[in-house]
Amino acid sequence: MMLQEPLEHATGQAAEKFKAGEVIIEHVSNSGIEHPLIRLPKILGIDFSVTKHVLMLWLVAGLVFLVVTWTVRRYLKQDRRVPLGFMNGLEFVVEFVRDNIVLPNVGKKWVNVWTPLILTLFIFILSANAIGLIPIFEGLELLNRFVVHAGPESFLSRLIHGGSTATGNFNVTAALATITFMAIIVAGTKAHGFVKHWMNIVPKGLNPVIYVILIPIEVLGMFVRPFALTMRLAANMTGGHIAILAILSFVFISKELFGSIAGFGTGFALSVPLAVLISMLEMIVVLVQAYVFTLLTAVFIGMAIHAHH
Repeated sequence: MMLQEPLEHATGQAAEKFKAGEVIIEHVSNSGIEHPLIRLPKILGIDFSVTKHVLMLWLVAGLVFLVVTWTVRRYLKQDRRVPLGFMNGLEFVVEFVRDNIVLPNVGKKWVNVWTPLILTLFIFILSANAIGLIPIFEGLELLNRFVVHAGPESFLSRLIHGGSTATGNFNVTAALATITFMAIIVAGTKAHGFVKHWMNIVPKGLNPVIYVILIPIEVLGMFVRPFALTMRLAANMTGGHIAILAILSFVFISKELFGSIAGFGTGFALSVPLAVLISMLEMIVVLVQAYVFTLLTAVFIGMAIHAHH
């Protein structure tokens, strides 16, 4: 009994040690099956429970719809046609996407056809990326810990599990890439007809033996493009958050290594400036990734339209 108590005490201390890996995964992953916000029954083996990333998709879509609709309607009710304030910024985004992303790739004939889709992708991805940088749920977690004290099965407790960046979820980016994949087929079909579009995947006039090798490669390339879009967006958004969380973990790791006061101060002095710099870099990544996704979408659609080039 005398040996058992120190052993249990040591085991309890080991269990209370900071586990950086678990904390990081917890803050970037989806809430998943373990902590669904709204549990729904399975249909045909598919779990339709509302997770945190599903909630964030709804929030981003609803917020973008309300803000853009309200801004445009307010602008149309005014007598003057010179946009001011937020409407001026929105018009700049629309013209930038149309003139610098869509027009150079799809051409003047098709620019008005594909600008709405590519503009929607750009604004949605940019908004989802940007909202993921705002520590909303971290604030709710502090509120729950020190003020509310909600139970582990409450909606608030389930809400703080998982990451808030929906575009860091590979399922979300795969769905966006699938839209691009279908848009490529539709663009080629509208420009050349269904049969001619599929014939345009390989150049004409080659030796028949070359087609045996070239056709499988081109078909594989059709699926590689959306796969690359999926991995690039999700990996970049997840990687940035992991880097920030890993750097902030040094505060708690150094506290365990060097003691409470000295370790905490050392970790804080090193981690916080680095985390701030990474966060500033993440602000650039948010914009760049939205731009790259929509640019590549426009390029792939333009390749289907101008296959003879």
